[in-house]
Amino acid sequence: MPMGMAPIAHVLWSKVMQYSATNPKWLGRDRFVLSNGHGCALLYSMLHLAGYKVSIADLKQFRQLGSITPGHPESHMTPGVEVTTGPLGQGIANAVGLAIAECHLAAVYNRPGFNVFDNYTYAFCGDGCMQEGVSGEAASLAGHLGLGKLILMYDDNGITIDGETGLSFSEDVPARFRAYGWHTITVANADADYASVEAAIAAAQSVTDRPSLISCKLTIGFGAKNQGEESVHGSPLGDPEIQRVKAKFGLDPSKKYHVPADVAATYAQATANGQRCESKWNDLFSAYSKEFPQEAAEITRRFAGKLPAGWKNGLPKYTPKDKAVATRKLSGAVLNAVAKVLPELVGGSADLTPSNKTALKCTHDFVEKRDGRYLRYGVREHGMAAINNGLVAYGGIIPFGATFLNFIEYAFPAVRLSALSEVQQIYIMTHDSIALGEDGPTHQPIEAMAMCRATPNVAVVRPADGNEVVGAYVCAVENRKGPTVICCSRQALPHLEGSYVDGVARGGYVLRKEGRGKLDLILVASGSEVSLALAAADELTGLNVRVVSMPACTNFDKQSIQYRRRVLPVGVPTLSIEAACQQGWERYSHFCIGMTTFGASAPGKVVMREFGFTPDQVAATTRQFLAAIADMPVGLLSTHLAAKL
Repeated sequence: MPMGMAPIAHVLWSKVMQYSATNPKWLGRDRFVLSNGHGCALLYSMLHLAGYKVSIADLKQFRQLGSITPGHPESHMTPGVEVTTGPLGQGIANAVGLAIAECHLAAVYNRPGFNVFDNYTYAFCGDGCMQEGVSGEAASLAGHLGLGKLILMYDDNGITIDGETGLSFSEDVPARFRAYGWHTITVANADADYASVEAAIAAAQSVTDRPSLISCKLTIGFGAKNQGEESVHGSPLGDPEIQRVKAKFGLDPSKKYHVPADVAATYAQATANGQRCESKWNDLFSAYSKEFPQEAAEITRRFAGKLPAGWKNGLPKYTPKDKAVATRKLSGAVLNAVAKVLPELVGGSADLTPSNKTALKCTHDFVEKRDGRYLRYGVREHGMAAINNGLVAYGGIIPFGATFLNFIEYAFPAVRLSALSEVQQIYIMTHDSIALGEDGPTHQPIEAMAMCRATPNVAVVRPADGNEVVGAYVCAVENRKGPTVICCSRQALPHLEGSYVDGVARGGYVLRKEGRGKLDLILVASGSEVSLALAAADELTGLNVRVVSMPACTNFDKQSIQYRRRVLPVGVPTLSIEAACQQGWERYSHFCIGMTTFGASAPGKVVMREFGFTPDQVAATTRQFLAAIADMPVGLLSTHLAAKL
């Protein structure tokens, strides 16, 4: 891919794109995405030629430990890399998100004569990207939305790792994209016809009501002896063949990592042009700031990642006297309260708005009018999460996406990239346990929370009541270094005595203190099982029981060892309760009441009783546990130890 797509990259970076190598985060820049991320040697080379802080020394450290040129592009490591790509197809969806962001912000902030937001999004992709389902989800939505400033450049070389694409892939890709509502162009000889490539890009730019696909007929490994063959896909050419190719293209075969003077001069001009574009934009924004100071201040705040002063003041407060409500409904109320004061909050649901309770009352649908902040993703969970990675990469936006918790597994490749990229996303996941009932085990999440908790940089919050829902959103909005998954119940839950907003930031806290005397037992639970733990504690007469709410294990892990030992003291039998799989709870408890099988289809209360999640069943299991360990010392838990020994 690096050799095959080099002509397209040359045209794009030297003649078309507007960028500032000295200020990679310049707000007015065009955005570039390499969806076929395995070809990142080309991207790193272009960044070097264009004057970004990617040196020859960095190029020599390609794929080496600690370098800024890893084996696939990582946005938090390399200047000029907009999004983290590698798993194929993700970049196409990211590009859709970047284009939505530009379109939305232009509608919100641009004024006559002041096009502050006015950039294109360009993306490279290959046959592998086209075969991945996420690309279809995202491309379908992009066509539906008519994103005219999105231009996708397809490396149509007819080769995958296994061999010719005809082994597994025979569809007419441009026809498919036309069916999605895209404008399509084919460049027949993109290996050498630079003028046609440039003309195709200009034609794509002229189509403003649809995204464009430019199908570039290219030769993989162009110039090599085995060009056009699958063997050139991942196997190094070797020094003799590299020298032969260099000589073929008029380069000095004896020189490595060398940029000829004429090439350097060409890209110096492109770099200088980019700086002029940035300077012109800066003048525009300066004039805009004088004409529209409030809007300019808000743009500056949003792109600096700062929150408005007092943004938490209007969040709801709850008491035990309030009516029992499902936390998904409470989530909807808190989401709307946050959205009123944070215009950067943009997102939607994967066709489950009435169930997820994510409709925003303070705005309208983006599909209706482009300044709208609510996105109808359709039944495209994976596309939703990957598109939102593009939204946050653009800047100035905190994206949220919603579905049932079980279906985060549809979206998980993109969730994982949110975490790897250390970018903010809010995943609102409802119907969070077997208590959802009749839909049965196909919809009842068992392993989903454990999978999320096991993923680095993912914060999982499962609130037990209204105050913890508020705390969940506070944590999610303030968490700039990774995604937050908020898990909400379908069933109504009581508001609890002793719950408080800041307890979520602590991860776990003592909800109900034990009585005087020796502490016999700790019950620790999350979400809907916290009220169950309280009810079970009431049935454990004769025992001095503490109840701990643990809405966010990952936050609890970040607390000091002293705090963790205060909440879960050493030497006290501790039992955890969660209506999901048991994995992970061994860190915080000596025994877990959890799921070891899939659920069942029946009313929620019936399912909960079937699997042992009622106060009397939990109390009985607890007494059995205490009897079993009566003659044993109570061991240390992992949470009692320092994170690193």
